[in-house]
Amino acid sequence: MVLLVAGIDTSSTTLEWAMSLLLNHPTAMERVRAEIDANVGQGRLLDEQDLPKLHYLQNVISETLRLYPPVPLLVPREASKDCVVGNYDVPQGAMLLVNAWAIHRDPKVWVNPTKFMPERFEGWSGEGYRLIPFGAGRRGCPGVVLANRVIGLALGTLIQSFEWERIGEEEVDMTEYLGITMRKVKPLEAMCKVREPMP
Repeated sequence: MVLLVAGIDTSSTTLEWAMSLLLNHPTAMERVRAEIDANVGQGRLLDEQDLPKLHYLQNVISETLRLYPPVPLLVPREASKDCVVGNYDVPQGAMLLVNAWAIHRDPKVWVNPTKFMPERFEGWSGEGYRLIPFGAGRRGCPGVVLANRVIGLALGTLIQSFEWERIGEEEVDMTEYLGITMRKVKPLEAMCKVREPMP
């Protein structure tokens, strides 16, 4: 039950960031829609079996999680003994936090780290632990597979089912609220209309 409750907040936060990014980058939104139309069509709603074919949708989700990880500071760890991490002496009992937000925007790790570029994930296999919104290794989030499916299905269905527009000419405000979960300061408001034909 904890997995579901934790996943609802982080998944809805990720969906809001993804839609905000796509509304600010309409060519990316159109590319996702075209990919869904080509692989699924409009005669039925996309389902879980369609997700592996929707590469650009997955790239958008990865890029959203890179720029706006729902939990920017990963679960703290306590050093069980004195050790060295990088060039730092870490005493036994010290609490360590991984700042996923900083790693995801580090120019030593990513080209144009603050720019929304889903294309950066084309052909990417997850090497080097550079993208870690769910942590990594045996201490990673156990809900990663569920979260990716839920986010993929929800975002894909929203794009497949509706035409989306920003309210007004201004770009969607992308200011971050810093907390345990990194939400938008100003909640997303957008206009949508049903795409025809839909089942």
